[in-house]
Amino acid sequence: MTQELRQDLANMVGPTQWDWLKPHIARDAVVFVDPQLDLVEVGMALTNDNVQSVQRWIGEQLITKPTREQLEAWGVTGPTNQLQSLIVQPYVLVQEILAAADTNSGSST
Repeated sequence: MTQELRQDLANMVGPTQWDWLKPHIARDAVVFVDPQLDLVEVGMALTNDNVQSVQRWIGEQLITKPTREQLEAWGVTGPTNQLQSLIVQPYVLVQEILAAADTNSGSST
């Protein structure tokens, strides 16, 4: 079941646009996930009520509410901003998509 959940969540990750996020921001449901975390892993932790992991990430400020500066930057750049999202009710997890050169994957395609 865990592998199925992982695949289901991975299939729900996709690029998002500012206009789509506005109503979720208004209801304070957007959670920013640091790019060093795996968005699907965070979604799984929330879905499975893995309080220990979630509290650790909050404590390390790896998952946070978006700052005013982030919201302003996203609003200015609009649809060209590279954001991906994952809905895990009642939250919308949002993560910046890093360019390939910015990641530590060590592989280049």
